[in-house]
Amino acid sequence: MIECERFPPTKTFRMKVLRIIARLNVGGPARHVVWLTEGLRHDYETLLVAGVVPPGEDDMSYVAANAGIEPMILREMSREISPKDAITVWKLYRLMLRERPDIVHTHTAKAGTVGRVAGLLYRWMTPASLVGRPRRCRFVHTYHGHVFHSYYSPNKTRLLLAVEKFLARLATDRIVVISRQQRQEINENFRVGRSHQFAVIPLGIDLGVYADWEARRNALRTELSATSDEVLIGIVGRLTEIKNHQGFLDAAAELKKISRAKIRFLVIGDGGLRPQLESHANELGLRDDVLFLGSRSDPENFYPALDIVALTSLNEGTPLSLIEAMANERPVIATAVGGVVDLLGQKTSSADGFHICERGVLVEEKDAATFAKGLDLLITDESLRHEIATRGREFVEKNYSKERLLRDVASLYQQMLSEARP
Repeated sequence: MIECERFPPTKTFRMKVLRIIARLNVGGPARHVVWLTEGLRHDYETLLVAGVVPPGEDDMSYVAANAGIEPMILREMSREISPKDAITVWKLYRLMLRERPDIVHTHTAKAGTVGRVAGLLYRWMTPASLVGRPRRCRFVHTYHGHVFHSYYSPNKTRLLLAVEKFLARLATDRIVVISRQQRQEINENFRVGRSHQFAVIPLGIDLGVYADWEARRNALRTELSATSDEVLIGIVGRLTEIKNHQGFLDAAAELKKISRAKIRFLVIGDGGLRPQLESHANELGLRDDVLFLGSRSDPENFYPALDIVALTSLNEGTPLSLIEAMANERPVIATAVGGVVDLLGQKTSSADGFHICERGVLVEEKDAATFAKGLDLLITDESLRHEIATRGREFVEKNYSKERLLRDVASLYQQMLSEARP
């Protein structure tokens, strides 16, 4: 593979990309890196590197296998800060020496840290650096979300933020965020990186999977023996603290107090908090109202079955569950965090602590009663449900296709390649 600094300006090259993610667990980032690796494989030689999915989390390696991608697994790379991180950095550095990538693209917080520290070593640990000629490999990091609030203790958060600021300045050529709101939060609020480093590249999904959602409306409803007049409200995501499923259950309990509708609540996803959440549902008197369906690999079936898709997260990038819900023309309600604000669009009216937006209901107040009022509005106002669901589908089809994602990332890579040429 020809190194970046030797690129003649008139020749077309097939770049080598080293793509690093902390783990291929259930969630949007795992699918994102697989889609990029698969979709760009004809123009870019890509090696996907991932850590091990820990016990208690569902593994999505099958998504890579189905796409014909075999990731390299680094067993020392874990989600939490660990002494093994030093081994991970060293192995990534050695891997860069062997592969000589033109671009190193890291995804998620842990991979972004160890990957860019290894990148500093790779860039500068060369005799040519003594005369000001470090290796000219380019480094890009994608924030699918961030860990600057609601994840860790204040002291640990401050440490992580300091590390991110250091890496953004000394080991990152481009910073990719997935929404304008996220860019404002990371760059302007938390002062990470410089404005010219940022590129906003929204997520992309395979819209073809959901094209005929109406034909699959009854697949899951039949499985659950749901009647035509029964409202199914679902939340989709890993059962972790940051997704705040407890808040969803609390809102369900409040909704049962004020609504006369026949309602069932579906929790789709799995994780270490499941026993605790099941116990909490029982304590709230929701034993017969909440179904924990666990992880499912058929989003083309479970989204159409839902009448409302909810999200109660404390922190988000741009939640894939809301994008997929919109692709299936499902009305959504969500807490006002991260890229959710951009996804739901302009506010058209407000009441009782929440806002009716172009493409969903946005809940500002972090309390169950307010969320329940928003849900009740969607249940009782069928016209509103239809309007925001239709606008949501049109918005996603226009802005969140996988093809657009691939074009945007390819364009970013080409720009970075041009900057790398002497």
